[in-house]
Amino acid sequence: MTRPTDPDDTRPRRGRRRLRIGAVALAGVTATALGVTVWQDGTAKPGTTATDSARVGTATVTRTDLSNAQTLSGTLGYGKAAPVKGAKPGLVTWLPAPGARVSRGHPLYKVDNVPVPVFYGGTPLYRTLDARGTTGPDVRMIADNLKKLGYGIGSQPAVGSRVTQHPAATKSTGASEPSGKAGDSAAPSASPTPTPTVSATSVEVKEGDGVLTTGLVAAIGRWQTHVGMPATGVLGIGDVVVQSGKVRVAEVQAQIGDDANGSLMTVGSTTKKVSVPVDATQVGTVARGDRVTVTLPDDTTVHGTVDVVGTAATDSSESGGGTGAPAQLTVTVSVRDTGAVRKLTSASVQVAFTSETRRGVLAVPVGALLALSEGGYAVQLPGGRLIAVRTGMFAKGLVEVSGTGVAAGLKVVTTS
Repeated sequence: MTRPTDPDDTRPRRGRRRLRIGAVALAGVTATALGVTVWQDGTAKPGTTATDSARVGTATVTRTDLSNAQTLSGTLGYGKAAPVKGAKPGLVTWLPAPGARVSRGHPLYKVDNVPVPVFYGGTPLYRTLDARGTTGPDVRMIADNLKKLGYGIGSQPAVGSRVTQHPAATKSTGASEPSGKAGDSAAPSASPTPTPTVSATSVEVKEGDGVLTTGLVAAIGRWQTHVGMPATGVLGIGDVVVQSGKVRVAEVQAQIGDDANGSLMTVGSTTKKVSVPVDATQVGTVARGDRVTVTLPDDTTVHGTVDVVGTAATDSSESGGGTGAPAQLTVTVSVRDTGAVRKLTSASVQVAFTSETRRGVLAVPVGALLALSEGGYAVQLPGGRLIAVRTGMFAKGLVEVSGTGVAAGLKVVTTS
């Protein structure tokens, strides 16, 4: 750094001038006009003004927190709703109202006046469960839900053990052969056709499987009685509707009396979330668990947390980004269900993401920075002396500074 001018130095001074640098765009931050001044010789006279046209004043070096933030537009709502299709024959005899919330064990609709309750899980019923010893993830789903609903299902065989799978009960197929000519009493009566014998098989219990035990079958029967289903102890395709959790009915498409095998309704999450399209070039600064601030249409703010950072990029021109704009990923943010959020079904909101925070740093207004011609920066004291500084984060018109002699409470010259 060039040494400050000695007041007793009578050597000719080189010409000095301050040149205003234009607005500087800071990556990841809203652009801030930086009133940085360039010094040709790194010196200053006491009382020297920044420029003939610029007003100057003083500012105090403060210790504060700085953070880089970007604010993006998002949409508050229940998210995309998924369709629900019936999977058993019959007629629809009851449907919920739009906006209804349905939890585990409660009916989502009725077919032939028999309720079709909601169970939680990831595997739907894809077969009839009627053979003791049947194993699979669908059996595990039934067992887990009945336990959560308070039904005792007995013990389940351990993973790796072997269980005997019995054949499902079958009806006799005995049929008579034709008895010969009419009135021929001597014709021998035909014997029933024998039913093929299906032997039991031994199967191994795999990770994630449940087993249709005697205890589980009994629990199914007790549950069926309580919810108004035929107490058979058997569950078939379409007897329950499997969802990932509690659902909110978004739209009802079917009507009473419609065929139950068609599209019935759409359902979605019961929790409001914010969907934010983020340029793929910027999404690297966002991570799951990051805290954000969401500004609602009435200018109130609520706290949120990043739940999901999407991995499927979409063409931003589809959302009005224009041709040639970067691809975008969807970031999903959960928000606290405050009264302000609760009364909104959907709304356009602003989401402030903070990518970096510097706590307890020394900072000055950006206008106090002097860019030296030989490189680096300085701040000027009211008496004219320059102090070299190192710069850190720029945020909200302030810049982090450090260096010998820089301390909280120090007065420096700044443009205004």
